[in-house]
Order: sequence, then structure tokens, then C-alpha cells
Amino acid sequence: MSSSQFTSSIYLFTFALLLQTILGASPLYHACSSSQNFTSNGPYESNLKKLLSYLHYKTPPQGFGLGSVGKFVQFQTHGLALCRGDANSTECKTCVNEASNEIRKRCPYNEGAIIWYDNCLLKYSNKDFFGQIDNEVRFFLFNVRNASEPEVFNQKTRDLLSQLAKEASVVPKMYAVGEVELGEWTKVYGYAQCTRDLSSMNCFKCLENAIGELPTCCDGKEGGRVIGGSCNIRYEIYPFFSA
Repeated sequence: MSSSQFTSSIYLFTFALLLQTILGASPLYHACSSSQNFTSNGPYESNLKKLLSYLHYKTPPQGFGLGSVGKFVQFQTHGLALCRGDANSTECKTCVNEASNEIRKRCPYNEGAIIWYDNCLLKYSNKDFFGQIDNEVRFFLFNVRNASEPEVFNQKTRDLLSQLAKEASVVPKMYAVGEVELGEWTKVYGYAQCTRDLSSMNCFKCLENAIGELPTCCDGKEGGRVIGGSCNIRYEIYPFFSA
């Protein structure tokens, strides 16, 4: 989203990876725009309701949906929803529905908002943001356990994610998963995904920027995520995605 919607990037460091397994239905994070609000029962709210309904219908079959609603520019709303690449249509529908309801509770009159769950993200704005990398809000999740050989672990993880970034940026689904062996008994599993409004070049750029954050958030950790409004990456020492 544009800088006019969110005043600054937000960095969230948390130990919540294990909690997310238990509290999977809870949002990972959300952010409301701080600059503009709409009037209750006005034309923007009407358009927003139509948009969220459209995204709820459009997203599950392919795991991604976007759209704009409103005849007049000053009341237009633009939004998208993205489900995790390995989520099935039922999981996707459930997540988008929950996100639509929850975002209206947490950001009731904001003209722009974004919310993340483990299985999906949903965002909307009064500005057309399609095709632009959203750098305004980014947060981190990481495992509390440290790798036994952090330098080797970090390098292998980065190499894996860099390869996945290349793969994700050139396939229609903009989603890639993979694994790499660390030793006889250990593997690292990785995941990279972009919102499908991005060009191949912007997808790769977004993912590379996210990978560049790893030393800041997740240095030597056995698992971690960098999650933003246009792309996200994740790695773990256990398989966390469906084939």
C-alpha cells in the first residue's frame, strides 16, 4: 500500500511460531490505515462490502482474487486476497471469509487495511495499489531454537530460498516450495510466494528483499518467516506445506 496509507513500516518480532500451531484461526497480524476514514453507511462502505463479497467468491477456486468497486473515483475501493499456495479451496474460502469479517472489526472505518492469517492475506485500499510492491508493513516470526551450526545453516537456507524466489517469480501461481539436506538426518524446508498482481520482476525483487531481512530477524534460528503485503518466505526444519 502507498505511504499515504500507512505512516511507517512496522516490524514485529515474536516467538509465536509454536503458538500459531495451536491458535491457527487467529490472525498473525493486521494493520489499519491511519490517514483516511470513511463514513458509516456511506458510498465507500457500500463499495467495500461489495468488494469483500466479491473476493470471498472469486478467491477460493484459484487461490487469488482481486478487484475494484465504485463508479466514482473518490469512493472506489481496491482489494485482493491471496491464499497460501498449498491451501485447498475449502481452507481458502474459510480463511478469506474469516479475514473479511475480522478486518472490518479491527479496522471498522479505515479506507485501507491488511490482515494476515496462516492460510491467507487480505487487503484493501482507496488507492489502486495493484502491481506495486507493498513495503509499508512487514513482520517476522521465528523459532526460538538455534541451529547447531548457524553459519552453515544460514547459508543453506538462504541458497534454498533464493532458488525458490527464482522459481516463484516465473510460474503463474507465483508460489514455490523445496527442501535441502543439511546432514544425514536433517533437512530445511522452504516456501516463497507473491501476490499475483505483481510482475515477474517485482515478485523476484520482493522476495529477494524479504530474504535480505533474514539476518535481522532470524539469524541462526531453526525456523522463520518474513511476511509482507506482497510476498512472504518461510523456512523450517520440518515439512510444513503440502506437496
